[in-house]
Amino acid sequence: MTVTVHRARAVLSPGTPPLVDGAVAVRDGRIAAVGRFDDVISEFPDAAVHEEDGALTPGLVNAHTHLQYTDMAAVGRAAHDGFESWMGAFMELYPLPRDWSASAAAGAALCLRAGTTAVAEIVTDAEAGSAVHESGLHGIAFWEVLGWTESAWRLGGPETVRAQLGALPTPPTVGLSPHAIYSLDTEVIRELSRLAAEWGVRQHIHAAESAWEDAYVRTGTGDLAERWRANGRGEFALLSGNGVGTGVIPYLDSLGALTPTTHLAHGIYVDTDDRRLLRDRGVSVALCPRSNAVIGLDPPPIAAYLREGNAIAVGTDSLSSSPSLSIWHDVAALHRLAREQGYAAPDLHARLFHAATAGGAHALGLDAVDPTGILQVGARADLAVFPVSATTPEDALAELVENGPAEASLTVVGGHLRWRTPAREERMTANV
Repeated sequence: MTVTVHRARAVLSPGTPPLVDGAVAVRDGRIAAVGRFDDVISEFPDAAVHEEDGALTPGLVNAHTHLQYTDMAAVGRAAHDGFESWMGAFMELYPLPRDWSASAAAGAALCLRAGTTAVAEIVTDAEAGSAVHESGLHGIAFWEVLGWTESAWRLGGPETVRAQLGALPTPPTVGLSPHAIYSLDTEVIRELSRLAAEWGVRQHIHAAESAWEDAYVRTGTGDLAERWRANGRGEFALLSGNGVGTGVIPYLDSLGALTPTTHLAHGIYVDTDDRRLLRDRGVSVALCPRSNAVIGLDPPPIAAYLREGNAIAVGTDSLSSSPSLSIWHDVAALHRLAREQGYAAPDLHARLFHAATAGGAHALGLDAVDPTGILQVGARADLAVFPVSATTPEDALAELVENGPAEASLTVVGGHLRWRTPAREERMTANV
């Protein structure tokens, strides 16, 4: 079988020492070797060698996005002063006729250009459901479930959702996304968690994203509660019962929704006990700091997550709430926030790099199926190369984490070239 060797002046993988003049050999869609270039080429002397200009890393993992909203970028380019303001702007555009399939496909292409090779994609409209499949990205396509009252659910909800889930093309793997605690009745969330386990699929839930949501679950009051009452959801148990007196995280736990096969998006409005509960349940959180800032929300408590040892990943959310689909730009935002929140440990670059790669793979459960987000022999050959000015691997990592590029120069998914900067002329040798 043909072996391709990608050579770069810096090769970086989470949890392993960085390599100077490193290389990754790819054979049949898998990593066949990782090491110093001289060692790799001595193992595969007949390999085709690609000389890459920059830092070579595992493909990035976007642990929370909605690719179908790519053509709603006007909402994400604006500044909002809170969830209500953003939701109003979003709902002005969402009902308008549009090609969700084309919009999602455009988002998938942007992910590949950004060096992303796996995604946790939320699919709300069925027309957008094939984008990840057709682009060749890995990850999970989560069918979003929202709006169900308990009474409507009992008239055929499980059958409807099972059919919707089954209609998503595979690969990638499919999963369930109970949207949020405010858009589904209490028993529906409980039932979806049970069905996810029964059907053998993962869950992904928006949680602890806004102060609105916190008031909704604690007391059934606030602007969000009133919005849903006006939209005919007053029979939701949280609204008719005036909340449950707890925050979002213990509420989800009481419904059996917090399991090692569930990961959450956002996780802003959480306290020490909430974060401990997430650790105890083995639940990862996908942090989306630029989306939070656009909407006008508080920043995620990244320093506390790091100090306390929570499993974290990184997501961009959609272009309807974020300036771009660049994972590095969200990593840079997390780096700045961590320092502002007092995190001074010297491991910050390494831990945020892990969150953007292996941490995302863990959140999606990919590491339990097939090594992802790391460079090791036998792992799927998901690779990215990013332009850097740094001359040492350590400085290259710092540059990527603090000021990473919006675009990769190379993206390889499962050994297949999915993106290369058109202006760059590839330098190859057949034998070295």
